Amino acid sequence: MKTKKLSKLKQAYSQLSHASFTDPFSFLGPYLAPDQGSLRVWVPGAEKVELVVENQPRILLEREDESGFILKSDIDLRFTHYQLAVDWAGVEQLIDDPYQYHGLYAEYDDLHTPKSMYHHMGSQFVTMERGGKQISGIRFLVYAPHAKACSLIGAFNQWDGRRNPMQRLDYGIWGIFMPNLPEGTQYKFELKGPHGEGLPHKADPWGHYAEQYPSFASVTYDHRRYEWQDRSWQARPITEKRKQALSFYELHVGSWRRNSAGEFLNYRELADQLVPYLVDLGYTHVELMPVSEHPFYGSWGYQPVGLFAPTSRFGTPDDFKYFVDQCHQAGLGVVLDWVPAHFPADSHGLANFDGTPLFHDPDPRRGWHQDWSSYIYDLGREHVRRFLVSNALYWFEQFHIDGIRVDAVASMLYLDYSRSHDQWIPNVDGGRENYDAIATLKWMNEEVYKHFPNAMTIAEESTAFPGVSAPTFMGGLGFGFKWNMGWMHDSLAYIKEDPVHRKYHHNVITFPLVYAHSENYVLSLSHDEVVYGKGSIHNKMPGDEWQQTANLRAYMGYMYGQPGKKLNFMGTEFGQTAEWNHDDQLQWFLLQFERHQGVQNLTRDLNKMYQAEPALFELDSEPRGFEWRLQDAADASILAHERMSDGGERILIITNFTPVPHQAFRLGMPAKGEYQLLLNTDDRHYDGSGFEVKNSIVTENVESEGLDQSILVCVPPLATLFYKIETRV
Repeated sequence: MKTKKLSKLKQAYSQLSHASFTDPFSFLGPYLAPDQGSLRVWVPGAEKVELVVENQPRILLEREDESGFILKSDIDLRFTHYQLAVDWAGVEQLIDDPYQYHGLYAEYDDLHTPKSMYHHMGSQFVTMERGGKQISGIRFLVYAPHAKACSLIGAFNQWDGRRNPMQRLDYGIWGIFMPNLPEGTQYKFELKGPHGEGLPHKADPWGHYAEQYPSFASVTYDHRRYEWQDRSWQARPITEKRKQALSFYELHVGSWRRNSAGEFLNYRELADQLVPYLVDLGYTHVELMPVSEHPFYGSWGYQPVGLFAPTSRFGTPDDFKYFVDQCHQAGLGVVLDWVPAHFPADSHGLANFDGTPLFHDPDPRRGWHQDWSSYIYDLGREHVRRFLVSNALYWFEQFHIDGIRVDAVASMLYLDYSRSHDQWIPNVDGGRENYDAIATLKWMNEEVYKHFPNAMTIAEESTAFPGVSAPTFMGGLGFGFKWNMGWMHDSLAYIKEDPVHRKYHHNVITFPLVYAHSENYVLSLSHDEVVYGKGSIHNKMPGDEWQQTANLRAYMGYMYGQPGKKLNFMGTEFGQTAEWNHDDQLQWFLLQFERHQGVQNLTRDLNKMYQAEPALFELDSEPRGFEWRLQDAADASILAHERMSDGGERILIITNFTPVPHQAFRLGMPAKGEYQLLLNTDDRHYDGSGFEVKNSIVTENVESEGLDQSILVCVPPLATLFYKIETRV
């Protein structure tokens, strides 16, 4: 019997010395079998260890192994708070033994309900009772069901995986409570694979903060400290977003503006400069390209590793909260790009997290995205679905964001996305739809709107998948909005044509109105349209400098007159001429030139007119909010339509896509009335030609386009006009 016990003892110490022990609570701490002693501790590298109990003399522990120490006594320490005085080559350190703290995990629902998971998983600042005392520290929980062993490592234990083995708990979770560990502590997890093989050190999948290269270490952070000042924004009435004016300014944090040394602005500096700029220009929301932690800056955030951590390139989580706070206090909403479609293969991330493909399908036909060289989340696994849905909710609660734009939805919906016929596996019905992704997206949307009814979710979805922005109870995916990629593609293809050729492509610019009300659309001119040799929006326009800028003004006016919410990528608002470069700031120097000042002035006035006129936004998603006045004048390349509000207001929008002005262009109108000019993109205030137009137009009893009434309009070259009917005759 004695030999057998000794064998088990040696085996335990051997596993501890190789950082492969799975059950430290059974071997370390004060909960030992009576015949073993009162306390066993494991302190590799210690010269000696003494037991320290308040108001009691110190007791020297015996060395039981090279790194193991034991107190062979009948003292009962099971309900006593104690510390250890550790001698490190003559230097004493007083530590609180983590293995006296059991009962680490919460109830099952807390660890498996998306809304509560982020309050329990990862590193959490908690207080535990011990010997009548309240001991503060950090509890670490990580999901790694196939790992043979898991250790917490960090600067506090010299990154030594032997020092703090974690306990295997229920549900595939490993845990440990580290008393008195301060905020800002670097840490990672050292795991052994299913066969005991060593794995790369892993960052915390639930980590709130992380370091940059080379360590990529997770950093403890306390969400409770920041004091929000956006109470009035949070208390605003719940509104139906599809009936609101929404104008999004898409922004990449690292390249909007740099400081005088060419360095990034931090989140606070960005807030102080960006917020007044966007308020002045009349935007309603800023939409940030992904800020979740990502190791490669050149991925623009679309290869995230730390889904729960705002990237530390630009500051701390508190700094990012300050950014959101300042936006809200100024009346600006904040939307984040969210990336649930794929994750990178970086060794410190989710890839083969516990030595198995824990978050992706092992079959590359379903688990590997060949376009982006990244893994695809296996949404058929419940823990993956919960992880992602919890992450979406986390940003709304902890950072008060107002919406998420979900990236690459099309790649999630279809199993054959960007694959040849032999590179994908059909679903159970033999089709191409990814049922698991569809179910996950529906669940995510339901959870977001259930817990945050004033939020919005937006899909970047480029196919004709039905019901993307329809409620889930009607069979839809449940998004609030969908980017109108068809409008973007067709309108840019049209506007790039030389005006003399546009009459041959007239159907291209009118076709998007066939399906304009099939979804709740956002008209998006995003970052994707100004990279990889596509040129800036300004430089897509044909002609000389003046014509390019005039085309841009006309096009922007046309966009604001179309059904759908508006999104423009940064730089478009003043006519940036260079393609976007993430390693540089925008071309702010262009604002010294009148034509770029003019584009910026137009952007400001378009946004303010758009928000002031319900006819331009209230019925975006309903056919009754739009009527063509002229759609077939291909030779003239002129389009005219009216937008209506619930209250009966009507606004006429006329766009001339050629440089040929018209002194008297007749348009048929449905009723008598007087129209007042709201905005003319050719106005000299916008550095336009100043072609004289009528500020007021009264209908005449002259038949045109099959209508009894008509108006005569002066139409400037390359321009969009907005007229509002003020009186009905």
